[in-house]
Amino acid sequence: MDVGKAVGRPIPFASLLGIRLRTRETGHVVLELDLRDDLMNSAGTAHGGVLMTLLDVAMSIASRTARPDTTFAVTMEMKTSFIAPCSGLLVAEARCVHAARSVAFAEGEVREEASGKLVARASGTFMLKREAAAAPGDA
Repeated sequence: MDVGKAVGRPIPFASLLGIRLRTRETGHVVLELDLRDDLMNSAGTAHGGVLMTLLDVAMSIASRTARPDTTFAVTMEMKTSFIAPCSGLLVAEARCVHAARSVAFAEGEVREEASGKLVARASGTFMLKREAAAAPGDA
């Protein structure tokens, strides 16, 4: 299922890439992405920006689900290590390592589905946001 629809909040760029939700639990998420030709770099492997986006979305959702009152998580800092070239179906798994009231820390990794090969790892810090309650009299 499209990741934005699955989490109940549109994520237009993730939808454009075709990122889908596999599983979501408190502080943990698994996403998937089929690599298409237009997501490749000139070497014929996944573009680094695609891998970073997949990891960013996974870690953000993992952080968001760690605190039930969180509406969305904004990336404050992210470090990514690219480990191996890849192709085919990619699977990203992320866990929230720590979630305070307004900041969370998460880690994630991407693997090729077919081979299980580790492709990239990341860690990030996320600002947890809550939508303000409607003011009295707001429709």
